[in-house]
Amino acid sequence: MADAPDDDSTPVGPALFAALAADPLAAHLGIELEEVRPGYARAVMTVGPQLLNAVGTAHGGATMALLDVVHGAVANSHGTVAVAQDVHTEFLSAGRPGDRLVAEGVEVHRTSRTAVYRIDATTTDGRPVATALARVFRLGTPWETARPEAAAPSEDAAARETAAPRETGA
Repeated sequence: MADAPDDDSTPVGPALFAALAADPLAAHLGIELEEVRPGYARAVMTVGPQLLNAVGTAHGGATMALLDVVHGAVANSHGTVAVAQDVHTEFLSAGRPGDRLVAEGVEVHRTSRTAVYRIDATTTDGRPVATALARVFRLGTPWETARPEAAAPSEDAAARETAAPRETGA
């Protein structure tokens, strides 16, 4: 039997939000994670000239990146590491220059091992741009212990760094 999606409107803790928002690609594309709570996430992106394709509309890759950022946030919103298994995206209308796209993701179904999410991107005036159905595998690893090397280099890594000879160019 699946766990019911949380109806909790309490945002995730600041440490988890910061970890989920620290996405270099999202920052490069101008994607801003605005809200994450258990079973829900929202992010925004403005379609600027750097995000246009050859015909002058929002590049599908940029739109999919927005959906993926929300997918990653909502899938990890319970504080347990989840990794993508599948994402199916449907483009409904083209994002236009200057559009502010809003993507919201909601949990459809979650068990201890897998979960399914729906992510919708619309313009701020409500025009649908894209929708995705996404599945993750839940590793069972709490976020607090997921990336200890991000906090500080391991002793092994430090030892390898000091023991390894370095080549220098002349």
